[in-house]
Amino acid sequence: MPPDLSGGPRADDRTGRFEEHRPHLRAVAYRMLGSISEAEDAVQEAWLRYDRTDTGDVENLGGWLTTVVGRVCLNLLRSRAQRREDSLESRIPDPLLAREGVVDPEQEVLLADSVGLALMVVMESLSPAERVAFVLHDLFAVPFEEIAPLIEKTAAATRQLASRARRKVQGQAPAPDRDLARQRVAVDAFFAATRTGDLDALLAVLDPEVVLRADGYAGGASRGVVLTGAATVAGQAVMFRSLAPYARPALVNGAAGVVVIGADGRPVSIMAFTVVDGTIAAIDVLTAPERLDALDLSAFRE
Repeated sequence: MPPDLSGGPRADDRTGRFEEHRPHLRAVAYRMLGSISEAEDAVQEAWLRYDRTDTGDVENLGGWLTTVVGRVCLNLLRSRAQRREDSLESRIPDPLLAREGVVDPEQEVLLADSVGLALMVVMESLSPAERVAFVLHDLFAVPFEEIAPLIEKTAAATRQLASRARRKVQGQAPAPDRDLARQRVAVDAFFAATRTGDLDALLAVLDPEVVLRADGYAGGASRGVVLTGAATVAGQAVMFRSLAPYARPALVNGAAGVVVIGADGRPVSIMAFTVVDGTIAAIDVLTAPERLDALDLSAFRE
């Protein structure tokens, strides 16, 4: 079972007990869905199911609620897969943003042991069952025996699903350097080279097999863009060097990144970087105006 998160409020204070678990449930739902608003909706649906259920005999309320949220998220993922026609492999999930050294208390649980944006992008390509098995087991230590009923599989089949998802993730989303300062050095070097148009310096800081994924270019005219290779990515970066002075340091899903705010005060893009062994292995860029406008970027306008 996952760690029992119950305790604190009185047993008869149902609302209080649920609120104690809400941050954890939001973290589960966000990693499952990659959408902050859908994660909030999933947690609210879990509350409604909890409110209609007698949980007096539930020994581990945290584990019970985790599986309830998992079931809700699975239904949302299946619905999303049925109605979406565009490619999932370059969809950029909602980023978790924070200024370096300044973390909103409401974001602390989401950012704790946060999953990098590159990994979230790769998880978008998993099937709903694969994603549920991988997230619940690998990220939240839910046993396969408890996940299996959610996806209507045996425990052995669930284990295989999680293993397959793990191979996809490890193959496409390399583990980043854990040292934030080292990440920032690489990101700063990238923008210094971009500002001057120094292709050699850009190539030095980019992994030869770097991948750049973008969900919506300027004006939203182009979506699902994927560029590969240091030379291609460096050439693209030089084309947008006029924006480099407007890049403001940010933590994006706990890793070094930037928020680009134009001279007119409007957001231009959010860029997340995956730094591996001191070089940039992946860049994930969100530029779709309607999605940027939905984010609270006030902290980066100061």
